[in-house]
Amino acid sequence: MAKSTAEQLPGPQGTGGALPDDRQPVVIAALRTPIRRVNGAFRELRAHELLAPVLGGLLAESGLPSAGVTDVVIGNAVGAGGNVARLAALAAGLPVSVPGVTVDRQCGSGLDAIVLAARLVAAGGNGTYLAGGVESISTAPLRANRGADGCPEFFRRAQFVPLGYGDPDMGTAAENVAAEFGISRGRQDLFALQSHRRSLAAATAGRYAGEIVPLETAAGEVASDDGPRASLSAALMGRFPPAFAEGGTVTAGNSCFDADGASAVVITSLQRARELGAADGLLVLGTDTAGVDPRVLGMGAAAAARRLLAEHGVAAADVDLVEFNEAFASQTLACLDELGIDAERANLDGGALALGHAYGASGAVLVTRLLAQARSGSAQAGRLALAMISIAGGMGTAALFRYERLGYERLDQAAGSS
Repeated sequence: MAKSTAEQLPGPQGTGGALPDDRQPVVIAALRTPIRRVNGAFRELRAHELLAPVLGGLLAESGLPSAGVTDVVIGNAVGAGGNVARLAALAAGLPVSVPGVTVDRQCGSGLDAIVLAARLVAAGGNGTYLAGGVESISTAPLRANRGADGCPEFFRRAQFVPLGYGDPDMGTAAENVAAEFGISRGRQDLFALQSHRRSLAAATAGRYAGEIVPLETAAGEVASDDGPRASLSAALMGRFPPAFAEGGTVTAGNSCFDADGASAVVITSLQRARELGAADGLLVLGTDTAGVDPRVLGMGAAAAARRLLAEHGVAAADVDLVEFNEAFASQTLACLDELGIDAERANLDGGALALGHAYGASGAVLVTRLLAQARSGSAQAGRLALAMISIAGGMGTAALFRYERLGYERLDQAAGSS
């Protein structure tokens, strides 16, 4: 079904790969803003105003001097253009010598920005990058084409593929996936309810606290997400009507909602990470981006992840941590089913069904969550982590990581010398 463009990074030394430490990418810090509903607490904050505090927070957490940033790579989907990466970098106080580049792969933009930065590290130069994504849907510009008479003809969303492919809306594509892959309404509702319950439990336990950068607004400081709903129940979920097709199974309850937010990481070489005194991080083992039929665009993540895992000889059962962007319960469950990943093992602290979908930021949020989860509990080195996101137009991006303690001798090297 899919045509994939593999963007594989050779494995780290000691695992049959070829990258030396000065070219092995590793994520050493990851932060995000609270994720808030559109036209809510962040309704007056533009994209760079959401992102700049995150960039500043990353510098402080990692000990990276601002002049030591090689580039700022940021994903954005519906912004005003003009290179928000550069704008946010300067707003964060980075010196004018630090450049910025903005990436647009729609919903995948934040993860693809991290992928791009990883490949820049792997290409050499021992660089250090701030990479991630941001979306201010609340302040996004109105968009219009110029009509024959020169007057603006406003449109709700961009065209993703030629009309001959159908170019379905997201909700319609989610219905297509549910029908084609046999994802029932009951499964969708229960998965969405679980997302809310897991998110609420994570917030209560303080598992989000270390990754959130509070933001100042006109109404005061905002330090928490506002999406998870304690009032939801199975009975209430069952009362939502179909949202996109008569007699359909996709509802407002088992679909994500639009949100504002930003997330980014520090990604550098293993050598530079140690020089900075980083205690641990996520080594980037490989990435993959795939294309699928736009009619079932939600399946793009499965196509990318399937190829990625196969290239690295990793069985789905061997992946310890899985983060998948929950745009719709139907496509999330269908992708997990296709990969043979039990839905109970994915998104352990909830996902976008509860937190919301801040388009260009969502892929970076996945990586932020993976680093936080890898560090939790016993923080066992060697744990494999997988981030996946499906993308408008029929695409998907996946990235495979391995958690390592960097302050100690690499476990694989130590084992080889014993």
